Amino acid sequence: MGHVLAYLITMRGYGTWLHGDERGSVDSGHRGYGSAPVATDKSLELMEASLLKTQPITFDRPRRTAIATSLFEVCQHKGWTLLASNVRTNHVHVVVAAAEVTPEFVMNTFKSWATRAMVASGALPHGTKAWSRHGSTRYLWTERSVHDACVYVLEGQGPPLP
Repeated sequence: MGHVLAYLITMRGYGTWLHGDERGSVDSGHRGYGSAPVATDKSLELMEASLLKTQPITFDRPRRTAIATSLFEVCQHKGWTLLASNVRTNHVHVVVAAAEVTPEFVMNTFKSWATRAMVASGALPHGTKAWSRHGSTRYLWTERSVHDACVYVLEGQGPPLP
């Protein structure tokens, strides 16, 4: 296989998708390629919700604006190519070409810059945990996978948000 062309990064707002959720989730035992997700379990989801330190964090218009601007700015600053992004009410998808670094580094950089931008704009109180731990980091090895990821991010997320 050649070199990675881009990454599909997905970051979720803190507390907005817990283990046991009907949408499925992954953990250390359920994250390998082709493995089944953690089973839907309302009691597990409620137990996880009880462990949250704050209310779940969603992204209203001011937060989405700050996040979207920060994605562009970090890519410009780092020399990465932002191929597609979509900031939703509880998650963010980004397709980015940044092959000289790991996708985990890219995701952590996006989270840091976005948090600072939300705080600086007054959309998020200082010290608030905005993001769930980790996220999804997918390697895109082919032009087709990059294209498909961009279509998914731009067209597969539901109607545009204001």
